[in-house]
Amino acid sequence: MYAISNLNIISDLCPECDGNVISLNQIGEIVCSQCGLVIKERGVVLSHSDKRAYTSQEKKQREHTGAPISSLLPDIGLTTVIDRKGIKDPDLKRAVKWNTRITWEKRNILIATTELKRICSNLNLPNHIKLEAIKLYKEAFKKKLLKGRSINSMIAASIYLAIRLKKIPRTMQEILDESSENEKDIRRCYRVLIRELNIKSPHTKPSALIPSYVATLKLNSNIEINSTKIVNAYSERFSTSGKDPKGIVGGAIYLACRLKGLELTQKEIADVVGVTEVTLRSRYKELSTKLNIKV
Repeated sequence: MYAISNLNIISDLCPECDGNVISLNQIGEIVCSQCGLVIKERGVVLSHSDKRAYTSQEKKQREHTGAPISSLLPDIGLTTVIDRKGIKDPDLKRAVKWNTRITWEKRNILIATTELKRICSNLNLPNHIKLEAIKLYKEAFKKKLLKGRSINSMIAASIYLAIRLKKIPRTMQEILDESSENEKDIRRCYRVLIRELNIKSPHTKPSALIPSYVATLKLNSNIEINSTKIVNAYSERFSTSGKDPKGIVGGAIYLACRLKGLELTQKEIADVVGVTEVTLRSRYKELSTKLNIKV
């Protein structure tokens, strides 16, 4: 049954029994008050359309739905909060007090999502990486993999694993630079995630890292093209497993600069790429020797 305020009498008559026609605003239907014939259904409510809200009261009146649910919230945005105003019953006051207390699970997720948003914001990572990372973290939490491990270390490892799964060209060093946790702990958490969640992490292609390093070094597109060709040729002929992709990329960029006659020192490239000069020189010699490239 609908309230009287939700019924509007229409001047038209029912085509079947000539009875009065009423409008049910709650469900958007027009029906006959005598025979119950549904004359029109799924009507469009235009009372909230094309109107701007200037006050909080107008905004509340014109809201169609609440806030969207999100996996990045501890309760997915579906929490019910009891209003404290005007409560006189002592039992209800006690219920409100217990309702304000957060459980350890929600507190854990809250700490993790805060750190997740901070790291992803600093690295300009897309939203689907955040959703994938928090999904991995929640799976680790359900399997009780956080016992004896730091929350921030596990969330940093989850972000890096999400990056690898979504094939985003970012390195572990970038995650380590943004995290305050120990590198050893983050790498250990990363190995635990792969082992316990039965995930096969894809290898990072060295050529995917070249554009960002070339842009940071302010080099032209020819260096990027030549470096990509060198790395792809090396990857097709020889195995890159066990070798840091940053070292291969650094050696390829330095080799491409030498071929073009650009005066760029090994230290400048090594600092941007994030490897030592010894690693850069060894990869440079390996690339030039195995690919028979003479400078």
